Amino acid sequence: MTDAGANRGAVHHIDLSVSDVAAARRVYGPVLDFLGYTQVKDQRDGCEWDLKDREPFGASIGIRVATSGGGHDRYAPGLHHLAWRVESRAAVDAAHALLVERGIPVLDPPAHYPDYSGDYYAVFFADPDGLKLEIVHAPGWI
Repeated sequence: MTDAGANRGAVHHIDLSVSDVAAARRVYGPVLDFLGYTQVKDQRDGCEWDLKDREPFGASIGIRVATSGGGHDRYAPGLHHLAWRVESRAAVDAAHALLVERGIPVLDPPAHYPDYSGDYYAVFFADPDGLKLEIVHAPGWI
């Protein structure tokens, strides 16, 4: 039995606007599959993946076609970057291998970032619109 308030404040879903749904699908699809998400929607104007069977911590990631122009600037007001946790450094390394195999732009290969926390190990990459994405193993942090 779980605490009735255990999921209070947990992220439920994130929707991202993209300039090209097909191009974004080529990044988000393999990455979210790797992370255990299941694609539940696949249309020309958007896609969605759900992290199921993780109650009380399920989540949904959606991509939608943008209706106005402009490139992503992570230092302008808005989303700076999005990070997903994994269970081990080996999983970060496996994600990096997937990114390279799929031709997904890697911004920073897997490395230890002790300034973030003692055992913070992550790979950083980008989607087609330049949104910075991260896969991280950081035991004991959050």
